[in-house]
Amino acid sequence: MRSPRDLDARLHSYVGSLPTTPADRWLRRLSAFADRGKLWFLVALVVGSRRGPLRRGAIRGVGSMLFSSAVVNVVLKRVFGRVRPDLENLQTHRRLRREPGSLSFPSGHSSSAAAFVTGLAMESPAAGAALAPLALGVGYSRVHVGVHYPGDVLAGLAVGGAVAAASQHWWARRPMQPARVRPTSAAPALPGGEGLVVAVNPRSGPDEYDPAEDIRRLLPRAEVLEMSEERGVAELLGEAAASGRASALGVAGGDGSVAAAAAVALEHGLPLAVIPAGTLNHFARDVGLHTPQDAVDAVLAGQAVKVDVAEVNGTPFLNTSSIGAYPEMVRRRDRMAARLGKWLALSVAAAQVLRTGTPVELEVNGDRLRTWILFIGNCTYTPRGLAPAYRPRLEDGLLDVQYLRADLRFGRTRAVLATLLGVSEHARSYGHFAAAEVRVVARTGPERVAYDGEMGEPATEFLFRKREPLTVYCCRTR
Repeated sequence: MRSPRDLDARLHSYVGSLPTTPADRWLRRLSAFADRGKLWFLVALVVGSRRGPLRRGAIRGVGSMLFSSAVVNVVLKRVFGRVRPDLENLQTHRRLRREPGSLSFPSGHSSSAAAFVTGLAMESPAAGAALAPLALGVGYSRVHVGVHYPGDVLAGLAVGGAVAAASQHWWARRPMQPARVRPTSAAPALPGGEGLVVAVNPRSGPDEYDPAEDIRRLLPRAEVLEMSEERGVAELLGEAAASGRASALGVAGGDGSVAAAAAVALEHGLPLAVIPAGTLNHFARDVGLHTPQDAVDAVLAGQAVKVDVAEVNGTPFLNTSSIGAYPEMVRRRDRMAARLGKWLALSVAAAQVLRTGTPVELEVNGDRLRTWILFIGNCTYTPRGLAPAYRPRLEDGLLDVQYLRADLRFGRTRAVLATLLGVSEHARSYGHFAAAEVRVVARTGPERVAYDGEMGEPATEFLFRKREPLTVYCCRTR
């Protein structure tokens, strides 16, 4: 009975003896273009240009590809130590210009292909299915040009797919259904947007997108006001609400702008139209608003829901608030954003805080904590851990408290990374609980608080609690 290695060698020899066809040249080019993930980085740039599932899939795919490449090349190839096939009898026109000098098992090209396409498919099944033949083509091309045995390719595909699937552990897929909300609340239907006053952040979203122009097109009778350095959301909408000319308020911007608009809407008892125009749109996505058209449809139909709102020292927030390392990251990000751009500035700020940050001494509902980060969420987030998450409910009446302890022998960087990678549930440094009200005392002096990506004033005492629900325009199917 032949061993698996013998069968592998025979299959490799059989592929090598196939007659010459025009496909030889294209398979060789495909194999070469997939070197160092060039093919998949290019695909990620293309599909990632579209916001939503495609962009999230591109990010998940690239992350999975990079991790699987490290697992294969740094760990598995050294463990198995299998050498490359002998190319002595391979047809010359099939050979790569540069033959790889690394070990053979598993195939890194195949692992990267499977990791990227599986990661993409987890967010956009249609895009993943469309690119699956390309991933299989990359895997087969490695056998066709002679540099891998078929077993190497199968193992690489399995490793890449497993790594991408495991990314669900630290970056949970957002469910298709929106969060649960309170029963539908009455809100006025506004034909053409008449009576709606919308504050627009012109810097939100992609550079080529003009949210104000888009809203004027979709709601021609709405009053659209653009924010400026002198007049922000609170000033624009507060004036409109106080004058009595607004039947409803609207906001197009990121989560910070939405939270500011929610404060005005609550103060004046008006419904709020949230038009997704920011980079992340955490609140809009949780409530079920994925595109500007979703909000427009609800405004025209007069359909709305009620959702929980939290506050810290009287300032409302819709997503999360935090004390410790994250507010310091936000402060440093804002200082560098104009020069570096928001995302690069955040990366640099995170690196600086991880290197130089110090823990904070807090008293949380009477318990003393020495912590790196304290998060307070509006409603309970899942999965546990300080990684990207979502809320299955927006009406549970609870505050979600999560913190990263600094009083244990668990290094700062290691603790933060362990939590962000989703292993915090098993790390002694991580803690969490839920409560209707949370009192926090900073025991070593004033601390900054961040909420929905904005910075608050330093204080030594913080009161987190729920306030009256917010009416938000939204069409729900369930």
